[in-house]
Amino acid sequence: MPKQDQQLARQLFSLSLVGGTLSTEHVGAVLQYLEKHPPARPIAVLRAYQRLVRAEYAKGQAVIEHAGPIADSLVQSIATTMAGRYGRAVAGVAKANPSLLAGLRVRVGDDVYESSVAQQLAGLSV
Repeated sequence: MPKQDQQLARQLFSLSLVGGTLSTEHVGAVLQYLEKHPPARPIAVLRAYQRLVRAEYAKGQAVIEHAGPIADSLVQSIATTMAGRYGRAVAGVAKANPSLLAGLRVRVGDDVYESSVAQQLAGLSV
């Protein structure tokens, strides 16, 4: 991808932030602008912009993978802990993952915190 497409995507992404937080309204405005004023390589710019928006959105979610039932209070507690750790709002999202056997895996952006039986067994097999 040409450097100018990446630079444009980064500029558009910075316009999508309000006070360092992704704004749904600003993302919509950026997309409307691109629709009316398409760049030379619109697909490349949109893909780069989409990657930046997805990565930023993921930073505000604690995806909690679990094997069995999980209490809403635990999801909220994990989200509160992650918000304190990262210094920003983090929403908890529970996601069933039977391959974990037991335990939890929490993903916030690119960071993964795991305490599962599968992870412990993998450590033993090395």
